Amino acid sequence: MSLDLDQLVADMQAAATGVLQTDVTTLRGFTQQQLQAIAQQAGLVSTGILTKQITPETQQFFLDGLEDMALSFAKTLRGLLMVTVEKVWNAVVGVLWGAISKATNLVLPAPVMRQ
Repeated sequence: MSLDLDQLVADMQAAATGVLQTDVTTLRGFTQQQLQAIAQQAGLVSTGILTKQITPETQQFFLDGLEDMALSFAKTLRGLLMVTVEKVWNAVVGVLWGAISKATNLVLPAPVMRQ
């Protein structure tokens, strides 16, 4: 049985979306390229196992590679989320500081987000 790569990409997107409670495809700069590459690699591993080109002795090596790809995806997503959080924080603080500056006739220096 071969993998439905399109369905695999959709399932990974749904899983990440469920964890994050936001649609991962809406994140700025986020593309499906990473998920498609992971799905394609999973298809190659699946086919290799079925055709015995990947032996029981080498199977874990290839599965570890898929785990590494998934970890890289998660780290990339984490970085994108941090950028999103910072943008939201900057927007909220900008509104607050702008309102206070307007109300007090002061020019408040913009705060810097602490990590």
